[in-house]
Amino acid sequence: MLRVNDLHVYYGAIHALKGLSFSVERGELVTVLGANGAGKTTTLKTLSGLLRPASGSIELDGRALEKIEAHEIVRRGVAHVPEGRKVLPRFTVLENLRVGAYARSGVIAAELDFVFEMFPRLKERQKQYAGTLSGGEQQMLAIGRALMAKPRLLLLDEPSMGLAPKIVEQILENIRAINKAGVTVLLVEQNAAMALAISHRGYVLETGTVILEGAASELAGNDLVRQAYLGG
Repeated sequence: MLRVNDLHVYYGAIHALKGLSFSVERGELVTVLGANGAGKTTTLKTLSGLLRPASGSIELDGRALEKIEAHEIVRRGVAHVPEGRKVLPRFTVLENLRVGAYARSGVIAAELDFVFEMFPRLKERQKQYAGTLSGGEQQMLAIGRALMAKPRLLLLDEPSMGLAPKIVEQILENIRAINKAGVTVLLVEQNAAMALAISHRGYVLETGTVILEGAASELAGNDLVRQAYLGG
């Protein structure tokens, strides 16, 4: 479904992605691991059109994305949940969700029902201002807002950041359920153990390139991964 080949991305003079190549098959849930500065967030921003690569290619179902504007990438079926949630605090939950459907035309009732099925708490709080929600509820809203675009590929950047362990477990179970419902997921996540537990495959990034890849179970048992990310 997604093919990234020899991607190079710069922040000014900083070479953030150095020949990055990887793939995601339709229906997969794939985790990307790496230390701070490894290029994980840069990867997602480049896939969603917020950053432009200096060279390399990105293909979604065989169609090039690397020169496409971000709003058009959304229309092609890619939605990005950024690090830090970025909900609109003075909009209600329902208004935030409707913003997520801005690139859609026609009735959005089915997508709204799907979001409320995945996150019943959002239905309970749909008239509440987003800024008054808890951190976990805001993360649910950020994911729900992305789902309103009816994505085929969902990009998630550190969805567990700053959340209590019980809420993290719930959010990751929600992500697993979204994937089982047919949405392909590319997940960047600091909680490596839980991310690998729900994923099919994974990649490990270091200084802007892939240094390890494999089935999630294989990575969970890899000595380097265990020492660096699993505390063992």
